[in-house]
Amino acid sequence: MSIRVLLVRHGETAWNRAGRFQGHTDVELSEIGRAQAREVAARLREVSVRRVASSDLRRARETAEILAAELPAELACVDADLRERSYGCFEGLTREECAERFPDLWAAHARGQFVDVPGAEPRAEVTARIVRGVTRVVETHGRLSGGIAIVTHGGVMRAFLEVACAEHVPPVPNLAVYELEYVAGAFARPRLF
Repeated sequence: MSIRVLLVRHGETAWNRAGRFQGHTDVELSEIGRAQAREVAARLREVSVRRVASSDLRRARETAEILAAELPAELACVDADLRERSYGCFEGLTREECAERFPDLWAAHARGQFVDVPGAEPRAEVTARIVRGVTRVVETHGRLSGGIAIVTHGGVMRAFLEVACAEHVPPVPNLAVYELEYVAGAFARPRLF
C-alpha cells in the first residue's frame, strides 16, 4: 500500500523575516505566517488530508494547528524528532552577524562546506533523528488514513529528502510543500506540491 506524505515547512516567523538562524529556539509564527498557513490549508483541501503531524517547536506546531482546523483534519501527533537542527553558536544570529563573529567558520559554511558549528547538533545525528521520526510518524499515523501532512522545518526537509530519497534540495521557503510516497518501507518520488 502506498502512503501519500506531504512535508510542509512552517509559516513565516519574525526571525525568518530578519534572516536569523532559529534552530531549537522556540519562535512563534508572525501574522504573515498564520495567513500563509491558511493559504496552504486551502491548497491541501484538494488532496483530502485527514491527519497532520508536527514538530514540537511552536512555529511548526502552530502551523499544524491551523492546517488541522482549516482542513479539517486530526492533529495526530507532535514529535520532537521532527524539530529543526540546533545551530549552536549561529542560533539567533543573522548571516551577517555569523560572518562578523565567526569569519573562518562562516566562510567555509558559505562555500557550502559542511562545518561543525560549535554547540550545533552533529549532522549525522540530525539526519538519523529526522529519518527515524518521519518514518515512525508515517508508519504509525499515515497508514490509518492513507496519507499525512507533516509540518516541520526547512533544514529537516532538505536533510530528509537528500538522505531518504537521494534528492538534492535547494533552500526550502516558508510553506513549501513536498509530496512523496511511502511504499514498502521506502520513500520515493518527491516533488514540489
